[in-house]
Amino acid sequence: MPRTVDPGRTAQRREAITLAAAGLFGEQGFEPTTVADIARAAGLSAASVFYYFPDKRAVFRAVFERDLPLSHERVARFAAAEHPARAIVELVTELAADARDPSAAGLLVELLRQVDRDPELVDVVTRTEAVVRDGLAGLIARGIADGTIDAALEPYEAAGWIQTVVDAVYLGAAPDRDATPALRRTVARYLAPAPDRTGGEDEQHDRE
Repeated sequence: MPRTVDPGRTAQRREAITLAAAGLFGEQGFEPTTVADIARAAGLSAASVFYYFPDKRAVFRAVFERDLPLSHERVARFAAAEHPARAIVELVTELAADARDPSAAGLLVELLRQVDRDPELVDVVTRTEAVVRDGLAGLIARGIADGTIDAALEPYEAAGWIQTVVDAVYLGAAPDRDATPALRRTVARYLAPAPDRTGGEDEQHDRE
């Protein structure tokens, strides 16, 4: 009789392996981390890892594949927000939420090292970035239309710049330093409409 596969158990095991691997890849790097290391951290055997993933590179991809549905969910949640500029600030706050994880900076560095070696990884990252960029650009366009975001900004270009700032938060992350307040200020000020030069910056500040 063929073995019955429990989808819930499979998903749980894959998630356990992926989370354990993410920490190890971030701390040790891709090359030094072995499948045995991942299995030990996940509380499984090496054979179990190979049951759920064909190889170590597939495990590495899985770390970033988790971001795609999450990005869809986040963008959809903020898409119809009443105040686009505020929604963008909240969205980037969520995007940077994991930056204080001790392995976050190392994991991003390792992604940059590995991305050119794995076309499937490139596809995963590209699709995730596109979802976020399109979502940000849509909010920026709405904010420009209602006058709450600087009309001099080009939505898609501005969205890419904001993504770069979020990436910088990860690259400069430190467990003992929360960069969220600086990120929020930076993005909010970048989006804010330019001061009315005819009335001067002081008058604009007073109106705010």
